[in-house]
Amino acid sequence: MTKDIRWIQRFQNFSRAFTLLRSTFDDCKIEDLSQLEQEGVIQRFKYTWELAWKTIEDLLEYNGIPIELPIGARNVIKAAAPAFFEEIGIDGDIFIEMLEARNKVSHMYDFEKFRVILNDIQNKYLQQLDMLYGFLLEKRVEND
Repeated sequence: MTKDIRWIQRFQNFSRAFTLLRSTFDDCKIEDLSQLEQEGVIQRFKYTWELAWKTIEDLLEYNGIPIELPIGARNVIKAAAPAFFEEIGIDGDIFIEMLEARNKVSHMYDFEKFRVILNDIQNKYLQQLDMLYGFLLEKRVEND
């Protein structure tokens, strides 16, 4: 039955994307990666971020929690903060920062700024995404 629930379908994709992003840092640090590999990390971050906020959106809709229009990442994060972010320790400000970082890297040509975002992915964003992953995994198990 759970495979027909949209947020669970999206969570499966988020789970795969997050696992790939997280695996990048299992055995190395950003500075150990080549420039091409670092660009790959940015790509993984971008699609993981997209799946994260869209999974949150689907979960909010599934639970009947309203999202302010226009529906987009910022308004989804604003709705998620009181709905469950605060309960599980996710920092909504860092999620907004991730949104801004994701938008910046789409049009960034300054490698020094690029490195700042890579460090933030490794040192801040992964922790927040991991908390989201754990929460969503627990919710998915509850739906089985």
